[in-house]
Amino acid sequence: MITTSNLTKKYSGNQVLKIDSLDIPKGQSFGLVGNNGAGKTTYFSLLLDLIQPTTGFIKNNGVQVDKSEDWKPFTSAFIDESFLIGYLTPEEYFYFIGELRGQNKADVDSLVAKFEDFFHGEIIGQKKYLRDLSKGNQKKAGIVAALIGNPEVIILDEPFANLDPTTQIRLKSIVKELAQKQGVTVLISSHDLMHVTDVCERIVVLDKGEVVKDLETSAATLKELEAHFAN
Repeated sequence: MITTSNLTKKYSGNQVLKIDSLDIPKGQSFGLVGNNGAGKTTYFSLLLDLIQPTTGFIKNNGVQVDKSEDWKPFTSAFIDESFLIGYLTPEEYFYFIGELRGQNKADVDSLVAKFEDFFHGEIIGQKKYLRDLSKGNQKKAGIVAALIGNPEVIILDEPFANLDPTTQIRLKSIVKELAQKQGVTVLISSHDLMHVTDVCERIVVLDKGEVVKDLETSAATLKELEAHFAN
């Protein structure tokens, strides 16, 4: 589904990412972990064509992302609040995203209704602009917006940060359902090793922009990751 080949990114001569080869198959829940500056957000930014690679490329379902926009109709993401439109209400934003993805208002309402327990009554019908919501509620709105239009690839950067424990648990079940039952390829970066091992069937560790571990998640994975970061 997603193929990375000879990929590097440099800023002012400093190399921040170097991935020779990385393949993520369709329907995999894939976790990317690493310390600050490890290259996680850089990789996602390259995958979404927000920045240009220095060398190499990423292909999403056969489409080279920096050469064509044909990957956009089946790919969605929530990286941070910059993906939101602050002067819209959550409802207006959901309808706007729906329009971009060929969904009518009824389609959007039907999807959003499934996440009432995720929103805890704090998002819909509050007559608030997105910019006036808390960080956690902005994140909830952004994550649900990323699910509109039945995307085949969903990219979430630090989705568990700023969320309360109840919402984190619900988000885990959402991610598992997407990957295991709907065949969606879900990519998650996180600093939280416990959450990422709970939801991802495969975890790649980046260190200074390079892949240093590529693990199939098992009962021993969390301890292996904790040992790695303790050193």
